[in-house]
Amino acid sequence: MIFERKYYLNQLIRGIGNGMVKIVTGIRRCGKSFLLFNIFRNYLLQNGVAENHIIGLSLDDFRNSELRNPSKLIEYVDVHYQNDGKTNYIILDEVQLIDRFVEVLLSLMHMSNVEIFVSGSNSKFLSSDVVTEFRGRGDEIRVYPLIMNELMEGMKVDFNRALQLYFRYGGLPQAVLQSDEHKRESFLRTMYDTTYLRDVIERNHLRNAQGMRELLQVLASNIGCTTNPRKIANTFKSSSKVELSENTIRQYIAHLQDAFIIREAQRYNIKGRKYIGADSKYFFADMGIRNVALNFRQMENTHIMENVIYNELIARGYSVDVGMVDAWEGDVDERERKVYEVDFVVNRESARYYIQSAYALPSKEKIQQELRSLLNIDDSFKKIVVVYDDILPYHTDSGVLIVGLKQFLSNSQIIDF
Repeated sequence: MIFERKYYLNQLIRGIGNGMVKIVTGIRRCGKSFLLFNIFRNYLLQNGVAENHIIGLSLDDFRNSELRNPSKLIEYVDVHYQNDGKTNYIILDEVQLIDRFVEVLLSLMHMSNVEIFVSGSNSKFLSSDVVTEFRGRGDEIRVYPLIMNELMEGMKVDFNRALQLYFRYGGLPQAVLQSDEHKRESFLRTMYDTTYLRDVIERNHLRNAQGMRELLQVLASNIGCTTNPRKIANTFKSSSKVELSENTIRQYIAHLQDAFIIREAQRYNIKGRKYIGADSKYFFADMGIRNVALNFRQMENTHIMENVIYNELIARGYSVDVGMVDAWEGDVDERERKVYEVDFVVNRESARYYIQSAYALPSKEKIQQELRSLLNIDDSFKKIVVVYDDILPYHTDSGVLIVGLKQFLSNSQIIDF
């Protein structure tokens, strides 16, 4: 059973000939190595590239540990380089393990007839300093865990079964491919302890491992809720045996973002057209990681659905913020300022959408509650409510699109319906 990852393969193909280092990033175990060394490599071979024109190295393999030395790596590439006028494809996995890797990649780019593809599991080599050193010659391709369409197509299951798997076990390919529920949970627990947590703790030389573990639990408990390091620090003071300062929490959150485990959605004042620097929401890159952090407790579909919608939008290439809109309500003499939240302010190029996640709309009152924030936005961009139920999409009298989660996840064009 293979997940073809066509979207990412097409990005790699389009990058050929652009004169840049193609940098494949994403959380560990999301399928970057398989994408490069199986899917992309097979594409090259099927399209006439000779095997000796593909130089591939997994630098996290201990057998290749000597090649983390810059001089030895360049020597290895020189030996295997085919100087016959045809393109050589250099593929390096976990490139951040190479000492002075920026200089190494820039040196390789001086070679003629080469296309360079590299991967990494943290964002350190995409920092502003590194981007500056690449002088605009780095092209990032961000890979995410499986989205619903990929899960359905790869596992040959219907939407309801796929959604059941997705809400509980997420989209890490190796997790969902386990043969039963016990093995899926066991795999995720092992990955959580030995890969994700250990990686963050060891890479950043953290002394308070238990503090990081409990912070992840707090963040996992609060997906869909706005918070900030100060609020989280107060939570630790009142309910945890471990005490973390506000500054330490801010650093730990940065480490988790650096490892692509969580992502921040900032608050945006829609009418004021500016970001508000206080509260944010933190979403998990994968629901399986989120759920195992809580030992598969707190499986509230409302919050999980919001995280799933967020991940789908990010994987489709949108930037996503949390919106807020204020309104004055009441009689003329007793007007009161109210602030309403818009779950997602979604942007890509000139397009914008305002999206609410509503698990159910059982009554007119609930419908009005979900529409209230959207109807207080005074621009003409599309307004959408996504509900859990499988319903035919329709527009309200006020022009808001109501669409079921199945249609939203299955059809990337549905928001333009």
